Amino acid sequence: MGSAAASPLSGAKRPRLTFLGTGYLGATYAICFAEMGYRVIGFDVDVDKIARLANGTLPFHEPGLENLLRRNLAAGRLQFSTNLAQIAEFGDVHFICVGTPQQADGMGADLSYVEAAVTGLSQNLTRKALIVGKSTVPVGTVEWVEQLVSKNAPADLGIEVAWSPEFLQEGFAVDDVLRPNRIVIGVKTEWAKDMLHATHKGVLDLAAAEGRTVPLMVTDFATAELVKVAANAFLATKISFINAMAEVCEVAGGDVVQLAQAIGYDPRIGNRFLQAGVGFGGGCLPKDIRAFQARAQELGVGDALRFLHEVDLINLRCRPRVMRLAAELLGRRSGPAGPDLSGTRIAVLGATFKPNSDDVRDAPALAVAALLAKSGSDVRVYDPQGMENARMVQPKLTYAPTLNDAIRSADLVCVLTEWAEFRESDPYVLGTLVASRRVVDGRNCLDSARWMKAGWQYRGMGRS
Repeated sequence: MGSAAASPLSGAKRPRLTFLGTGYLGATYAICFAEMGYRVIGFDVDVDKIARLANGTLPFHEPGLENLLRRNLAAGRLQFSTNLAQIAEFGDVHFICVGTPQQADGMGADLSYVEAAVTGLSQNLTRKALIVGKSTVPVGTVEWVEQLVSKNAPADLGIEVAWSPEFLQEGFAVDDVLRPNRIVIGVKTEWAKDMLHATHKGVLDLAAAEGRTVPLMVTDFATAELVKVAANAFLATKISFINAMAEVCEVAGGDVVQLAQAIGYDPRIGNRFLQAGVGFGGGCLPKDIRAFQARAQELGVGDALRFLHEVDLINLRCRPRVMRLAAELLGRRSGPAGPDLSGTRIAVLGATFKPNSDDVRDAPALAVAALLAKSGSDVRVYDPQGMENARMVQPKLTYAPTLNDAIRSADLVCVLTEWAEFRESDPYVLGTLVASRRVVDGRNCLDSARWMKAGWQYRGMGRS
């Protein structure tokens, strides 16, 4: 990474970059492009967030990113601002990185943040520039953005619009920006294509220096918009498929881990994202597949994506299945309203939707913890990074400061996020702290044989 920052781009002039929206997406891209030697300003309307970033403090957890933030602030390549006029004057290429959450009253995407960012920027532009969307949006949004620009920016400036979807994986985002597996750009003109090629030259040069190639796909607007939602829909489908197989295995006496391994050897299927568990969550997959369905309905092709409704239902069904396993281990019967777990203490290990993140948006672990508490159990939650965010979402739950504090005197342990701290814990040592050695492995991430050898009653998802 240091070599990428130290070797400036050769040849073509480097465009100056701005990133509007400094949440997870925008801040990560801004910092990593500064690391590649670009001059960058990150913009946000959140004064406190901008102040934290400008002081070298990351407002979210992402391995390795805070060190890059501080290094590039010190080098003078990276700034943060709440001044749109400054952003408009500075940037040659402006990336729109704001959130597109699910609408409060429907499944579609809320584009109000996109509208505010594009409108505000357009009204402040004084020279030709390229506005590039990175936010995940419904197909057809780019043409609407073009209309916003036409309405709010002086026509003689010749402002152009393009779209380049992001493919960040939380916990691996630094490499996903510096070493992406592909770059997709949706453009209309050669000028926009050349600008985006110059914008990504740092990525391409780093790949060449490391003996890699990065495919750069040039597409139309609609394809560029569809790439991210199509990828997320496919991943969600694959995850829900193996979780559906886990349901079948549980009643048929099969083992979904062995099943996934067997079908994963087929190169047409592959073994990635075939780990059965408590389901997917986070700020992307759940809302993106719902918005995709909503947009398909608007376009008159809703039947084509009807399967995504079942994908969503399978995913949500994983959460009460953990309740059933918990009741089974605790010897409690389930009624129409679910099991009565009063008088029990349960340790929930994990609150984030995945490890190496502090993101608790739509996190299955936190949802299950709330269900267990609602059933009467005394629930103690521990997560290595997500405790602060979890408290804001589920303030009534009890949070333990350490793993040992969470499991002490517990009648049952539920592992619901596959953090290394949990996977690598010694079941013999943990067994001395609990009231009863019972564990629900909601991510099938533990060495079941080792835990059972240590005297634990073990239940995994889809494992007899």
